[in-house]
Amino acid sequence: MKALNVGIIGFGKMGKIRLKAIEKSGRAKVISVFDPVQINENEGPFTVEKSAEDVLEAPIDAVFICTPNFLIKDLTNLALSKGIHVFSEKPPGINLAEAKSMQQKEFDVKDKILMYGFNHRHHESVQKMKEIIQGNSLGKILWMRGKYGKEVDENYLKDWRAQPDKSGGGIMLDQGIHMLDLFLYLGGDFDEIKSFVSNLYWKVPGIEDNVFAIFKNSETGLCASLHSTMTQWRYLFSLELFLEHGSLILNGLKTSSGAYGDEILTIRENEYPFVAGKSKKEEQIHFKEDYSWDSEINHFFDSIEKQTRPLLGNSDDAVKLMSTIEEIYKNN
Repeated sequence: MKALNVGIIGFGKMGKIRLKAIEKSGRAKVISVFDPVQINENEGPFTVEKSAEDVLEAPIDAVFICTPNFLIKDLTNLALSKGIHVFSEKPPGINLAEAKSMQQKEFDVKDKILMYGFNHRHHESVQKMKEIIQGNSLGKILWMRGKYGKEVDENYLKDWRAQPDKSGGGIMLDQGIHMLDLFLYLGGDFDEIKSFVSNLYWKVPGIEDNVFAIFKNSETGLCASLHSTMTQWRYLFSLELFLEHGSLILNGLKTSSGAYGDEILTIRENEYPFVAGKSKKEEQIHFKEDYSWDSEINHFFDSIEKQTRPLLGNSDDAVKLMSTIEEIYKNN
């Protein structure tokens, strides 16, 4: 495949992360960029445009939309209608209706790729968990528990993320969406959802700072609990899966900030006949590098080259995810 010409709309932290991964892939060239904040033209050999629409008028094959949530739907639909492949950051719009709108546009244009940036699926630790689950060496999943927390300061209140008409919600939509996506990726669907949503600390109307949610698949019996918070006071990522014959426990997540600590996956196989407190085998794997950004970019480019829907982060994933989040907010 010849190198693609690519545009980036939104050149903050995520736009720059995507630029680096695109350049590293060697499969595309960023030729057009826009951000409302002035861009240093020395940051890359691209044209700095005067508007997002100008990026979409440039001779590009694909665009990366790295904007605040409320801009995603219209820019995605416009890009698809112009015959441009789209990679959008999460969340897929500010609500389920927007996610469905983008999926419909994708179906209408038929031959363009739409993919969303659910980066956590591409961490090597998560891929290892998926491999073990699919291999069935530890049996079926009995239950799951996820905790994902960060701390924010008063500057958060000045950001668009603290404006519900621009963000669509608080910490669940901002960060907890990643943990929920992993639940759906590793465990499948849920048809029973209960939740408690609160903003006891920051007290911003429409912007929750904590969500406690429980899920059940009534067919398989699989249950899961999730806590998403921005009053953690010490950054935390923890994903635990308990299966018939052992467990998979992921603590920490390798990120550019290093705030979530080391990424360590513990794989435990139970002793048989079962003896409480003993295991047949226990292994810890330390993932010292984060290759998830590179993996995700290449997954997008592979989909364009092969003209196949992405296996990870496609619009079906997006609609299912936003449907589940809508139930969390509604069942509070």
